[in-house]
Amino acid sequence: MGSLDDSFAVHNLNNISCSMGEVTNSQQQKKKIVIGDDGYVLEDVPHLSDYIPNLSTYTNPLQHNPSYSVVKQYFVDEDDTVAEKVVVHKNSPRGLHFRRAGPCQKVYFEPDDVYACIVTCGGLCPGLNTVIREIVCGLHYMYGVSRVMGIDGGYRGFYSKNTIPLTPKVVNDIHKRGGTILGTSRGGHVTKKIVDSIQDRGINQVYIIGGDGTQRGAAVIFEEIRRRGLNVAVAGIPKTIDNDIPVIDKSFGFDSAVEEAQRAISAAHVEATSFENGIGLVKLMGRDSGFIAMYATLASRDVDCCLIPESPFYLEGSGGLFEYIEHRLKDNGHMVIVIAEGAGQELVSESLKSTDPSGNKLLQDVGLWISERIKEHFSKQKKMLINLKYIDPTYMIRAIPSNASDNVYCTLLAQSAVHGAMAGYTGFTVGPVNHRHAYIPFNRIIEKQNKVVITDRMWARLLSSTNQPSFLRTRVDIIKANKDEEPPTQLSDDNLMEKQVLAK
Repeated sequence: MGSLDDSFAVHNLNNISCSMGEVTNSQQQKKKIVIGDDGYVLEDVPHLSDYIPNLSTYTNPLQHNPSYSVVKQYFVDEDDTVAEKVVVHKNSPRGLHFRRAGPCQKVYFEPDDVYACIVTCGGLCPGLNTVIREIVCGLHYMYGVSRVMGIDGGYRGFYSKNTIPLTPKVVNDIHKRGGTILGTSRGGHVTKKIVDSIQDRGINQVYIIGGDGTQRGAAVIFEEIRRRGLNVAVAGIPKTIDNDIPVIDKSFGFDSAVEEAQRAISAAHVEATSFENGIGLVKLMGRDSGFIAMYATLASRDVDCCLIPESPFYLEGSGGLFEYIEHRLKDNGHMVIVIAEGAGQELVSESLKSTDPSGNKLLQDVGLWISERIKEHFSKQKKMLINLKYIDPTYMIRAIPSNASDNVYCTLLAQSAVHGAMAGYTGFTVGPVNHRHAYIPFNRIIEKQNKVVITDRMWARLLSSTNQPSFLRTRVDIIKANKDEEPPTQLSDDNLMEKQVLAK
């Protein structure tokens, strides 16, 4: 494949809405679409040179870094891209690609000129401190950058709190702790104040760690920086314990959360098996996506029923949850139920309508609610005496340090973000796509949430493991579920691709 700039038609589609909702207002992220042969499409990320002419370039310091001297090819090629989909048919178009992450031969910042900042926003998640550590150490040891600071307390820390100097010595062992040494908060996003602070302090690299709401904020910050023509790279590192970020394979902290959830499930199993007609009920994270509950259930093999937001259920009547519980207790004498925090909210009559400062809908405690409903049902029936124990490990899981798998993953995310910023890329989020790290435009990360597909084989594996009913009442429900989860049609020609982009 030849040079992207020479061999392909590059489409800069200006003034296209990027599905950022209310946070974009009149600001709209320009899309860089590169179209090649046989249905090849690259959705590229912005670069500082797109809006700042005649930028100087420098030789990448990694060329002289002894740690990389044994690597056969440590620079990514300009034409390296990562396919979004790897399962295709023989006549399928090559499909959508993203720019491959990694060090480039030329960089757009002199190490002595770099003044970087790191901010963490939103809820806690295992691995936050590891990402902070590896950004600081990556900048220092790979590129010789010595000026890095942390923003205290989330977005509002840009304009209302002190900063924290970050050096390899300061962050040396923070990966062994849970939480974030920088502090965090929800909300506080005032774009003008934030960019004013960035400009006044002379910051030229901004690393923003957070979930979809945080990445929406990062997209707006990038747009304002571009509007002002500032030589500032903005890089996002996606964080969500629920694994609800789209496009990327998974989010950091997810593996740690699933592993820690096993302890709660094991405790619930011990309680359930120790009493006659014992029921152990565990509530896990998952506001809109039930990945933690699903994977923890599959990993445990002690769970008899898993309830997630994507799969509606009902309590009474034939095929309902109460009937299933009764059958399970008669057969086994005990039962373990795992429920995601966002499941069954439509059944909770007094569901709250307000939102938190991040815009997330406030949820009722469905675990407590369903515990009371189960107790009430079997008390009225007087058919059997049950012993139900309710366990909510939510905040214990959020606060743990990341496990070995997530530590490695956080290192790759942080280093990929550093490589991208040093190479002049901006307005991007980094993450693995089909096990290859890539730079992804903000608009792709924030346009929708990643959710469990209940018509997929993974959910079928769970149903097979638990032997629970699907809770789809009729064939109409099944058809509707298939329709709701129908994957987007692949594009067969360039014109269709352009139409799809313009439709967004």
